[in-house]
Amino acid sequence: MNIYLSLVRTGIPALVGWLVALAAGYGLNLDPAALAGVLAPLAGFAYYGLFRIAEEHLSPRFGWLLGYARPPHYAAQIESASS
Repeated sequence: MNIYLSLVRTGIPALVGWLVALAAGYGLNLDPAALAGVLAPLAGFAYYGLFRIAEEHLSPRFGWLLGYARPPHYAAQIESASS
């Protein structure tokens, strides 16, 4: 389940970034490759960062804007004593 949640919470911001880049291309004379290569990742990163911070500091409900209401939790790895 944690892998699924992490994929969803990564995919939603990537999709939003792509949609923002697509929308920015309308009405602007910008190179489509530049939009896809620069604006889409930046918009996705900003979207994820904004709602992850809001989820952490304001309300867990903001997690729904990332695709699921809570971040995935991973078990801590225990290092062996012989290492």
